[in-house]
Amino acid sequence: MGSPNMSGRARRAVAIAAVALTASGCGILGGGSPRNLDVISVSSPRFRDGAPLPHGYSCNGGMGNPPLRWSGTSGAKSVALVVDDNGPRSEAEVHWVVFNIDPNTTELAENGVPRGSREGKTTTGKVGYVPPCAPNGNYRFTVYALDAKLDLQQGASLAETLERIASHTIARGRLTASNIE
Repeated sequence: MGSPNMSGRARRAVAIAAVALTASGCGILGGGSPRNLDVISVSSPRFRDGAPLPHGYSCNGGMGNPPLRWSGTSGAKSVALVVDDNGPRSEAEVHWVVFNIDPNTTELAENGVPRGSREGKTTTGKVGYVPPCAPNGNYRFTVYALDAKLDLQQGASLAETLERIASHTIARGRLTASNIE
């Protein structure tokens, strides 16, 4: 969150959104416990939950985002994906936000974005997957089933995107990579 590319005002907005999301119980950032949400099963053919993130998907790799699969989003109007790091640093860092994924989609290709979906800004202010670099991070790939499509444009602000995801979440699942290989 303390990226030199982000203005102080933008960092404060993201921090406020993170506090609001944690306080609302959606658990998008931080350790907040979700309000009675259904559970989504999330997996990857490249790593298991709790295992290290393969080196190729880090900032020293070049493979882009890892492939993901999920189930348990029936009844959703859209799906969102948030990749963040809630490692030992004091503030979470968001590496990727994808929203308005078709609810019939059940997987994400390596270095791919589902057709018709949109990406929001990350903590660094960039749009798209920003590969993690901290070797000791906890990289969470969280899939959210939403009760609506989000009325946001490509490149929407991080604070607004996270707030909208939190307010429409009906189910959630997570795959966590501990550290980088």
